[in-house]
Amino acid sequence: MPIANPPFSLKGLDHIVLRVTNLDRMRAFYQDILGCSNEREQAEIGLFQLRAGRSLIDLVTIDGPLGAAGGTAPGMEGRNVDHFALAIDPFDEAAIRAHLDRHGVAIEQSGPRYGAEGEGPSIYFRDPEENLIELKGPAASSV
Repeated sequence: MPIANPPFSLKGLDHIVLRVTNLDRMRAFYQDILGCSNEREQAEIGLFQLRAGRSLIDLVTIDGPLGAAGGTAPGMEGRNVDHFALAIDPFDEAAIRAHLDRHGVAIEQSGPRYGAEGEGPSIYFRDPEENLIELKGPAASSV
């Protein structure tokens, strides 16, 4: 398989989203044991973001709007990881769309999202085993 020449370079992992059944226990673990700090909360959609160095760990409650979209609770029949985000630069949406299209990759959604560097552009698509991937552009203030 030839090596692709994408119109961007990977900068690293922006954030990971975990679906959780016990928010208090998970927050305590990531804060008290791993040293994460509160970053941002959107309780109305069940999203609690923790700062992990330059990245974020998002905790999504399974009974909230975001978590419910993932199906049953994490376990043998339900997935725990919602998606992972790769920080990229530059974020040329037209070039990225053309690149993914050339490779037969369908874009599921796009638009501004909040990530480790702040609010910025994103494009979501799936890998061959249906894992959801987000390409996350620089924060609007960084553009």
